[in-house]
Amino acid sequence: MNPSDLDPLREHLASRIIGQQKFIDSMLICLLSDGHLLVEGLPGLAKTTAVKALAEGIEADFHRVQFTPDLLPSDLIGTDIYRHEKGEFEFRQGPIFHNILLGDEINRAPAKVQSALLEAMAEHQITVGQTTYPLPQLFMVLATQNPIEQEGTYQLPEAQLDRFLMQANVEYPSREEELQILALDSSQMTEPPKPPSKQLSQHDLFAIRQEAAALYLDPKLNNYIVDLVQATRNPKAYDADLARWCRFGASPRASIALARCSRVRAWLDGEDFVAPHHIQAVAPPILRHRILLTFEAEAEGITTDDFLARLLDMVAIP
Repeated sequence: MNPSDLDPLREHLASRIIGQQKFIDSMLICLLSDGHLLVEGLPGLAKTTAVKALAEGIEADFHRVQFTPDLLPSDLIGTDIYRHEKGEFEFRQGPIFHNILLGDEINRAPAKVQSALLEAMAEHQITVGQTTYPLPQLFMVLATQNPIEQEGTYQLPEAQLDRFLMQANVEYPSREEELQILALDSSQMTEPPKPPSKQLSQHDLFAIRQEAAALYLDPKLNNYIVDLVQATRNPKAYDADLARWCRFGASPRASIALARCSRVRAWLDGEDFVAPHHIQAVAPPILRHRILLTFEAEAEGITTDDFLARLLDMVAIP
């Protein structure tokens, strides 16, 4: 397998989404790293369209769940149904048993629904009563949320945020990109979007995952990864401003994610080994949702990405 095997999927995504290259890269890296993606952006930036396009390009089951305040855990994971003819309960699977699950506006669901996702995202299984049910080998959650909406929303718990491998921030398109979006919309009014020329099979997907996971990562870069994560927990050892800005640092899941995703980033670039710039490329989407800033930082207008940019400058590359 090689990066060109993903060309049909990339071409399909490019035919449906204008620009947003960082977002597309994050989706591919999460897919090949066996992780979940949190997508944050304002309304109308094609978050849902991009996730649907990704699912269309893969040989897999896809389901969309619209998260609402009245959603119940059983609406997501399923429930036991009593069968009179058999005189026993039978488990009816919920949407979570699909390969790719789109949780649209995930922050509109209450805490009890959010907690239903914790076991599934971390362990690829769910427990109902005294029975545990395995999820499909290919299982990926892509969740969207609006960063400015407040009414009718719930803050995602830190425990759940930590289970997302990455957080992709979707930005406004440039002027040129928006003109291309208008042209694409006009063409789709007369001709429906074309399906992908070839779907990526699950067999090929798992083969790519194995190849990417086997890429060489020098022990010195393992030290660099740990130094980056440790710096989020003890920023005063590196810079006074970093110490003022950071309230809580990243968990060990961040170190695992950096090692795993940097290998995939190197594989996508056609490299046989991981270099420091691969780690730096995946660090912002991996760390931005795992760090809590201080009130002082927020008062100064410092964002998480500002903090991470300074962090990457301060931690020495081996």
